[in-house]
Amino acid sequence: MLKRLILLVLFSLSLFASINDDFLEPEQAFKTKFIEQEDKIIFTLNLGKAIYLYDDKLKVFITKPQKIELTKEINLPKPVEYDGFIVHFVNQNIQIPKELLKSKIDSSFYEIEVQFQGCSKAGLCYAPMSETYTINKNNSQVSKNQLKEDVNISETDSIANTLLSGNIFLVLATFFGFGLLLSLTPCVFPMIPILSSIIVKAGNNSTLTPLKGFFLSFIYVFFMSLAYTIAGIIAGLFGANLQVALQNPYVLIVFALIFVALAFSMFGYYKLELPQSIQNKINKTTDGKEKQGILGIAIMGFLSALIVGPCVAPPLAGALVYIGQTGDAILGGLALFVLSFGMGLPLLLIGLGAGKFMPKPGGWMDSVSKIFGIVMLGIAIWMLERVIPEYTLFLWSFLLIGSAIYLKEYKHIVAKTITSIIFIYGVISFVGAISGAKDILKPLEKFTQIKAGSNFKTNSSLNWIKVKNLQELDKQIKASSKPVMLDFYADWCVACKELEEITFTNKEVVDKLQGFTLLKADVTKNTKEDKELQKKYGIFGPPGLIFWNKENQEVKEAKIVGFKTPEEFLQIINKSF
Repeated sequence: MLKRLILLVLFSLSLFASINDDFLEPEQAFKTKFIEQEDKIIFTLNLGKAIYLYDDKLKVFITKPQKIELTKEINLPKPVEYDGFIVHFVNQNIQIPKELLKSKIDSSFYEIEVQFQGCSKAGLCYAPMSETYTINKNNSQVSKNQLKEDVNISETDSIANTLLSGNIFLVLATFFGFGLLLSLTPCVFPMIPILSSIIVKAGNNSTLTPLKGFFLSFIYVFFMSLAYTIAGIIAGLFGANLQVALQNPYVLIVFALIFVALAFSMFGYYKLELPQSIQNKINKTTDGKEKQGILGIAIMGFLSALIVGPCVAPPLAGALVYIGQTGDAILGGLALFVLSFGMGLPLLLIGLGAGKFMPKPGGWMDSVSKIFGIVMLGIAIWMLERVIPEYTLFLWSFLLIGSAIYLKEYKHIVAKTITSIIFIYGVISFVGAISGAKDILKPLEKFTQIKAGSNFKTNSSLNWIKVKNLQELDKQIKASSKPVMLDFYADWCVACKELEEITFTNKEVVDKLQGFTLLKADVTKNTKEDKELQKKYGIFGPPGLIFWNKENQEVKEAKIVGFKTPEEFLQIINKSF
């Protein structure tokens, strides 16, 4: 009996020790804040890892000037059954309309209280908790539990709050506008030759009208938007890294090979088409050939979401934050769809214009097809640059030299001049690649670099400290006597390289950052530690910049997602530091 009692005590102690290893402090398990808008109060409650809430403990009250429960009149996410209890696993965004408060009691002063209690899957339960917020019509006041950064929020959080406004038409119009702005970024440019080659091919088969050109473009853009929306919803609901999902090296290599295959098809070596058995089934319909072409365009549009992938910017991140916090995949998905469709608007105009101005089919199309074939190879290299950046300048030089030789048959003086320039630049790029250069736009940078002086500074003058996990990050933040900036970086991230080569080489930016402790988290491999770092700070994909002040407090309003020019970067930083 004594032995059994000793074994039971030892087992209990070991169980407690194992549970304690996964124990989160209450402020880590339940991160709360209030956001006041013109017509409502929003209470957000973000749950830590493996934390859930009891549905019957989640309650909302007016406590002053009179205690009134509002729980049954507030829309809450649908709970689920777990281990015999009704619980919530998703983050909460509780919206309390001011009209509801007024309908209960007409007052110029309200105190709102939200009560909740939760547990960890590890087996520990927390004591009941509550947060309060005071509303004064003349002067809204923040409760003692609310921090300063709840008032000043980042651009990404501001966009996420736009989705919380509840006005679906305003939300969709806003995100369509964001898409139009993103359509001016370099990420959309590679899709122009893809769509143009599709239209050229269509024009080679029949007379292409403006309506048909627009229709082909619409199919392409629609399926591109659909693919990105699906990926975005999955990323938001499951906390996945959208950038990694769309920029996985294996996926990029396969997609690059597809473009190589398309290029050689444009060169006339073979025809890419559906298997004959499938063609026969399709051709039994009255318009089989057209349907076959539409299917191919839809597939290309769907795959082209990979090209849009690098454009992780605040609008996209804001939509993902909203989906992740609320679980509202419908509104978040619609926002992502109209965002993507806005990005594709220039492609629709290209389709409409190509149909209107396309010359009649003829021999000239063979030359155009060859040029587009070369462009397809360029897109393949551009995609591989995210996988093998150290070798892509060699590939660019081979493409330029090979293209010049391939096009030498054209005897026109303009054509000969262009091919000669391409050949010379190809040779220069090859020499640059041997010297260790990587940028096709700066092939001789190793020969022309200026030594850093009083009027010139490069990124090498910034001292970065690498951090691999949350523990290393916390250690560096606590040890710093200066403000801290954390840079989320990945080798396959195009915008990350733009930040390094454009923003972080600017003299004014470099001077400003000399007063910071600079930390860098390389999330290229998307390891478990990488995911934990990104999840902690709401980063759905690099680049992302997080800041702390001298008191080791995170400055949320300075958070940056996506590429910013030196001027934009300084404007954001100067507001907070």
